[in-house]
Amino acid sequence: MMTEKRSAEKTVRDIRREGLNSNVYYRWSKEFMEAGKKRLAGDTVREACSDEVKQLRAEAATLKETLGEVVMENRLVKKAFSGMGRTIYEIFQQR
Repeated sequence: MMTEKRSAEKTVRDIRREGLNSNVYYRWSKEFMEAGKKRLAGDTVREACSDEVKQLRAEAATLKETLGEVVMENRLVKKAFSGMGRTIYEIFQQR
C-alpha cells in the first residue's frame, strides 16, 4: 500500500515537472494500456492499408533516385570547377 502511494506521488511529481496536464497523462496512459491489451489479445488492425504502403514505398524509391541524381550532378560540378584551380565558393564570391 505504501509503495503504491509513493509511486503515485512520484508520477504526479514527474507530470508537474514536465509541465503536462495530469488529464492528458492519464488519457495517454489509458490509451497505451488498452493498446497493449489489444495487442496481446491479437486484436490489431493496421492503420495503413497495403495500397498506402505500396504508394509510400514507390514514393520513397523515387525520392532516393532523385537524390542520387542530384548528388551525382553535384559531384560533376565540383569536379569541373576543381580543374579551374579555384573552389566553387571563390568563383561565386567574385560575382
